[in-house]
Amino acid sequence: MTRQAIYAAIPHRPPMLLVDEIVSQTEDTIVCRKTFHADEYFFQGHYPDFPLVPGVILCEATMQCGAILLSKFAAEGKGVPVATRLSDVKFKKMIRPGDTIEMEVKLTERMADAFFMQGKATCEGKVAVRFDFACTLAPAPGE
Repeated sequence: MTRQAIYAAIPHRPPMLLVDEIVSQTEDTIVCRKTFHADEYFFQGHYPDFPLVPGVILCEATMQCGAILLSKFAAEGKGVPVATRLSDVKFKKMIRPGDTIEMEVKLTERMADAFFMQGKATCEGKVAVRFDFACTLAPAPGE
């Protein structure tokens, strides 16, 4: 999927857009990739002598992948997906400049405008983070 298609699916923009490409997508699963470059804003302070991708950024990137999956529902209901819960978050591998993560999100349940998902980000076949999360559709600005 092109960058323009990603822009059409979710409201995130650089420097907070954390999805580079969509690898595959079905009705209830999506796989995306993100490569972290040395000039990412958060590496300036996390940590200057040993730069690491903050765990919250790994979670955010994975949830953005989920937001792309939910974009078809947002179009139906005229809203934007916002996170409402993260649970069972487990960090397993450090991600550093130059690493590429592959994020997989599965929609496990929908209840009205609440969506429950499982997310996982891997690097070189090893799990970096795994967690469950939920989103709801919030009114888009101007609605």
